[in-house]
Amino acid sequence: MSYSTATVYTETVVYSPPEQYAKDVPYQLAIVDLAEGGRLTARILGPHAEIGDRVEFVEDRGGVAYFKKA
Repeated sequence: MSYSTATVYTETVVYSPPEQYAKDVPYQLAIVDLAEGGRLTARILGPHAEIGDRVEFVEDRGGVAYFKKA
């Protein structure tokens, strides 16, 4: 799946992840409002994105959408 841009609706930093993501801590998760409509839970690649920041789609890794700050 591919997306264009989005706006951060809410975000958090994960320090106690599920086992399969333990090597990634800390990492940022966000719910983003997609430019195409709808919301999506996504990973945010650094730098840290705040609520209201614009982010752009980078890639999909195993069904997880990755965005970066625009």
